[in-house]
Amino acid sequence: MDDDSPQARWERHTEFPLALASLVFLASYAVLVLDHGLPAAALDACRAAMLAAWALFGADYAARWRLSGQGPRFVRRHWLDTMVLVLPLLRPLRIVKVYEAVLRRRGQPSLALQARVIFYAGLSSLLLGFAGALAVYQQERGAPHATMRTFGDAVWWTCATLATVGYGDVAPVTPWGRVIAVGLMGCGLALLGAVTGSFSSWLLQVFSREGEGEEKPPGS
Repeated sequence: MDDDSPQARWERHTEFPLALASLVFLASYAVLVLDHGLPAAALDACRAAMLAAWALFGADYAARWRLSGQGPRFVRRHWLDTMVLVLPLLRPLRIVKVYEAVLRRRGQPSLALQARVIFYAGLSSLLLGFAGALAVYQQERGAPHATMRTFGDAVWWTCATLATVGYGDVAPVTPWGRVIAVGLMGCGLALLGAVTGSFSSWLLQVFSREGEGEEKPPGS
């Protein structure tokens, strides 16, 4: 059965508004990083939009904390949500929670549910990659001996990092750029694990059903 607790109902009702707030936050951050020709009023509007989205994330976190009835244990049990609150650019990582819900689901998860996890993980990878490219480009541009001279270089590096390839032709040289690199490596492994885990689970489910069909005697 679906969870009908107050916290679960709150999360279902706020999922779409928070997704929109995440897009607003990311779009505003992208404008601040990439467009330097905007007037001061437009840049202030972007900063205000980011702060408003962040305030919504904080209100959601506080509401779920209160509805959970767990007290301080909520922070420890929902460490991923805490990370996302501190760094809203990590919100695409919430797909990991969807994958964990699939694993906890009673019975065999359906193909439709597995496909949704794979789709959301792929979409999250794109959003997280874009956010990571923005963050590392903001740190690397103009730095001495930097190899990321354009945003395109940052996107190329981010794709190689999330795919766990790491060509090494472009790499961050600033301390914060390297911190972001370590975070993206971990995020890439987490999202890759969600996709491969869901796909493997679906394959095992298909093979198990085929095996059960072959074992049934004729006419049964």
